[in-house]
Amino acid sequence: MAVAVAGQLNLDETPTWGSRSVDVYEKIEQIGEGTYGQVYMAREIATGEVVALKKVRMDNEKEGFPITAIREIKILKKLQHANVIKLKEIVTSKGPEKEDNIKPGEANKFKGSIYMVFEYMDHDLTGLSDRPGMRFSIPQIKCYMKQLLTGLHYCHVNQVLHRDIKGSNLLIDNNGILKLADFGLARSFSNDQNGQPLTNRVITLWYRPPELLMGSTKYTPAVDMWSVGCIFAELLNGKPILPGRNENEQFHKICELCGSPDETNWPRVSQLPYYNQFKSERPFKRRVKDVFKHFDRHALDLLERMLTLDPDHRICAKDALDAEYFWTEPFPCQPSSLPKYEASHEFQTKKKRQQQRQQQEEQAKRMKVQHHPAPHTRLPPIQQQPLRPGSHQPGHNLGAPVHANGVPNQHNNNYNNRSQGGNNQGRAPGGRPPHGGPSQNGGFGGPNRNGPGGVYGAPGQQQPGAYTAPNMGHQGGRGGGYGGPAGGAYAAGPYGGGKVPPVGRGQQFGGMPGGPQPPAYGYMQQPTAQYVDIDGAYARASHSGFQPPSPPHRPDYRQQQR
Repeated sequence: MAVAVAGQLNLDETPTWGSRSVDVYEKIEQIGEGTYGQVYMAREIATGEVVALKKVRMDNEKEGFPITAIREIKILKKLQHANVIKLKEIVTSKGPEKEDNIKPGEANKFKGSIYMVFEYMDHDLTGLSDRPGMRFSIPQIKCYMKQLLTGLHYCHVNQVLHRDIKGSNLLIDNNGILKLADFGLARSFSNDQNGQPLTNRVITLWYRPPELLMGSTKYTPAVDMWSVGCIFAELLNGKPILPGRNENEQFHKICELCGSPDETNWPRVSQLPYYNQFKSERPFKRRVKDVFKHFDRHALDLLERMLTLDPDHRICAKDALDAEYFWTEPFPCQPSSLPKYEASHEFQTKKKRQQQRQQQEEQAKRMKVQHHPAPHTRLPPIQQQPLRPGSHQPGHNLGAPVHANGVPNQHNNNYNNRSQGGNNQGRAPGGRPPHGGPSQNGGFGGPNRNGPGGVYGAPGQQQPGAYTAPNMGHQGGRGGGYGGPAGGAYAAGPYGGGKVPPVGRGQQFGGMPGGPQPPAYGYMQQPTAQYVDIDGAYARASHSGFQPPSPPHRPDYRQQQR
């Protein structure tokens, strides 16, 4: 693959600007979703060509066409490269569509939608990585990384910053070709140091470099190279290396791995706006080589240069392509020799995980034991002879009255994500008080109603408390394959988040109220089985709890541009 040089732009093939309706395409299925709208796999009716439709909704725009879409279209018009996604044309819808969920009476206010038509890609890198048992070979990783760096170098020499490099924005087809996608946050830049300040609220948090976290508005293509380093380590390590939940934690994780920034390893770092805010009390030493000591030495050397704190000394894409890593055995394989996979997009992978989680919850509802206490069975009173004054009645248990100990509800809370998850919620099946008559309690010293001079107290009545069962914990997220963050949480996070701790259980059978109790004045509590109606099926309730495994969660952290 030849490396592009500055100025080589192909403007011969320009997309058609809204001259056709979206009706010329037949939508097959949704493959992505984000704040911008949805991404669909579609087929052109006339030719049968499969494409990707990226929807740009207009109904929430008060100032006309979204600025992010304008930038993306403008940049993609001029970037024509084998490793950059191709924008084919732009089509429009004249009114609301069935998926827009327009309320009655608001159809006239709907401005319609604009669709960006892209070449269809079978996978994104996150979707492939999340496949069960997926592990990339070294030649495969080298092939993907070489294509990523080649496409990114082409962007940089043509003065375009991508500003959102992450796995879900790296698309791969079944021919093994990798392409950069989602240029919604991309921006042209100038080498002029006095140029216009740029926003630092870009790049998904797990892949955001330290200079942006500390508030830099004068940055270079080095911001993209930090993201590439995170992707590189993720491919080799099998999981994200810096999964922070918020900006403070993200910076802390960077310091733990790469060391604390100071004037020694990063000149003028103290001049950044948020340097003092993030400055830690105790400095961290750089540990990249220790943490990833199992990496190949050439891979580790390249990773060290990509994850350099000082952006001025961070390796560029061109130099990375010349690194020894790509020129030593095992060599990068040819894209055409890569394995063929079933279509794998992050959106679809997340959807499958969500369906599996829902199935587990439904199964748990059917199998979950309702912690209802056994009813109190009232037996016929024991016939007793009248007591004589001053005498004791033998044979009676004078123990304390039986009390119902309620099992407390417990809630299981998970962490929240930046750019990134949310609190877990429990579902209480509810409780009900035990049935049966009141407990009778005899005590010394009170007058006996059956005699003039009492020894035993009058029988008291105690109302037992309600029983409740412990709650079952369940979980509530990353960006779409062709761009934009995924709606809802990891995103996700796509990436594996921490496991949810198990929900507490109630007392087991021996400690459950309603167990065998000694008789007192003709009243007996007996444990009896109950049949509880759950979704139309009868399940025999017992006193033991059931706790299904919590599925992995992955929070989705997408930062929008200010």
